[in-house]
Amino acid sequence: MMAFQLRGNVLGLLAASLLAGCAASPEAGQQTAPITVQEAEPEVKKTASVDETAMLPLLGYMQLLLRMSPPELLRERSMLGSIPQTPATQLRMAMLLGQARGPTDLGRALALLDGVLKSGERAASSLHPLARTLSSQYSERLRLQTQNEKLIQQLNESLRKGLELQEKLDALTNIERTLPVGPKSGENSTGSPR
Repeated sequence: MMAFQLRGNVLGLLAASLLAGCAASPEAGQQTAPITVQEAEPEVKKTASVDETAMLPLLGYMQLLLRMSPPELLRERSMLGSIPQTPATQLRMAMLLGQARGPTDLGRALALLDGVLKSGERAASSLHPLARTLSSQYSERLRLQTQNEKLIQQLNESLRKGLELQEKLDALTNIERTLPVGPKSGENSTGSPR
């Protein structure tokens, strides 16, 4: 019972001190500027300035890339390299590099996506959700590709060791065949029974 009263008193004191702090006027010499709705609105607009329609043509482009043959992908790559590098063009090039199977293509695609994500341009900020998604996907593919290469190396090493062991076993078998056969038990050295 006493604990409940003590808890109630502590909560009451805490609430009173909070109210006193809120009601206290600013110290002399300190000026406070009230926050108006007009000042707070631009912050909201900055965080919600994603134009989702900017990503639609890029999603269509991704579908187009999936149907292209390797020679068509090469032509598309040279075309994208020759036009001005806007955030949308960089994202297209990253998508194209994500389709290629070269050893450095995913790394280059990730670098392009990182550039789009770090860009402060308004056009780039509308592409950030798509760039983050692709970056996450490409990072995972790169991690799995690296892991796969390590597993292939381990498998090749195991196969090599297995072949070496088989060669040693075959050599021992050949040595065993060339050894002279000793007398069987119960026979003397001339081969006649005792």
